[in-house]
Amino acid sequence: MKIMKAKARCAAMALLLSGGLGITLPGVATAQPAAAPVDPSTQVPAPRPEDVSSPHAAVTALYQVISGDAGVKRDWNRFRSLFHPKAQMIPTGKNAQTGQIGARVMTPEDYVNVSGPNLEKNGFHEVELAYREERYGNISHIFTTYAARRKASDAEPFMRGINSVQLFNDGKRWWVLNIIWSPETPEHPIPADYMKSGK
Repeated sequence: MKIMKAKARCAAMALLLSGGLGITLPGVATAQPAAAPVDPSTQVPAPRPEDVSSPHAAVTALYQVISGDAGVKRDWNRFRSLFHPKAQMIPTGKNAQTGQIGARVMTPEDYVNVSGPNLEKNGFHEVELAYREERYGNISHIFTTYAARRKASDAEPFMRGINSVQLFNDGKRWWVLNIIWSPETPEHPIPADYMKSGK
């Protein structure tokens, strides 16, 4: 009887260590089937070729597609076409009530759903004031300084800031991988260097 119980315990332990019942112990590696590579272009709308021909072209298209007067629908499929399926959009800033500085991580689809209705209802025009690009091989980083107005004809912007955009080229096109942005504040005015374009 003792021998049978010992064998049963060994069998149960072997099942546990092998990942049986969907359980994996920390530090115990289990073989996983290799995931088939997925072509990212099959997961987003087809882009306009000119929009993804260079890093700055993608940034320019981004400004164009989110801008428009109140009541004007945006071409959100054009917006979606600029981003890699795993892209992130991260606004940063200080909470007016708590004074805490934070960041919110969103997907492009989150941006469409959360910010889209407000842009279309109230009007929003974001224009580039200057940009700086650094590029190595198939990766690019652009610091692009912006000004935002409700109407394109407004004399003064209600907000300025900087978008930090990371892009990647897969040999076929440029993809926006990540955007993190911060509005200008009295504590952090935009430096003069970032009001001039350059590479």
